[in-house]
Amino acid sequence: MSESEPESDWDDLFYSSHDGLRLHARYYPARLSNGQSAARPALCLAGLTRNAKDFHTLAMRLSRESDTPRDVYCLDYRGRGASEYDPKWQNYSPYIEMLDTLDFMTLSELDHVALIGTSRGGIIAMLMGVVRPGSLGAVVLNDIGPVIEARGLARIIGYVGKTPTPDTWEDAALIMRDMRARFFTDVSDEEWLEIARETFGEVDGRPVPGYDSALAKTLAEIDLASPIPQMWPQFGALARLPMLVLRGESSDLLTNETVAEMAARHPGMESYLVEEEGHPPMLRDHRTLRVVDRFLSEADAAT
Repeated sequence: MSESEPESDWDDLFYSSHDGLRLHARYYPARLSNGQSAARPALCLAGLTRNAKDFHTLAMRLSRESDTPRDVYCLDYRGRGASEYDPKWQNYSPYIEMLDTLDFMTLSELDHVALIGTSRGGIIAMLMGVVRPGSLGAVVLNDIGPVIEARGLARIIGYVGKTPTPDTWEDAALIMRDMRARFFTDVSDEEWLEIARETFGEVDGRPVPGYDSALAKTLAEIDLASPIPQMWPQFGALARLPMLVLRGESSDLLTNETVAEMAARHPGMESYLVEEEGHPPMLRDHRTLRVVDRFLSEADAAT
């Protein structure tokens, strides 16, 4: 693993996957005061087309502003963010991305992490619970569960690989607002610009796609006319862990009924409804940040 020159708030880490791709992660070191020791490290895994930048606000809270500061690692999957694209698009799968995550944890000597998984990242967390249970110490599932609603999946299939590349950052902000405003009703123009900068990459000061458009090929194989496989056995592998489930109030991927069934199967599970947000909650508002911070602190004390 190699490390770049540190940025103002994080370090960029680069490592090689098992098949030789150069992959990227952000590392936010815990800011500790006199004699304080870092809490359990957090590992953040993004949604299908998303990247490490999604977690910046949360990572700053957990590493610097919390009463229990912790190291935070935010990964870019292969083909996303600053990670290398895979010439074999079939490797854009949760299983391969799980292997990349476990490789990163091994190289970074991480174990029993607090995993914060948004959408795709939560699917990977459930797989990790089966393949390497000791890798996890606590789990936050952000708008994802064992049952994925067809209407939400259809919406995702409709835009992956089809979003236009804007000419300016102002255009990028308008694209983000047009795509998401009906699900996120309390976002200012300034915040849409920030979200655009988290979503797109940048070359010579201009926005560029933030992910490999070949991701769309993996979705083209999904038959929405057939039942979507459920992941209750994989969810059950997390039953021993402290768990927090976040659901966006207008989510079209995770229903209240699924959250209720998750709670019935995991009696110690906590849940929190993120108001005025859809799929997935952006982990930027103060209330949600407090909920996640408190949950992780209590999970540290309980295990």
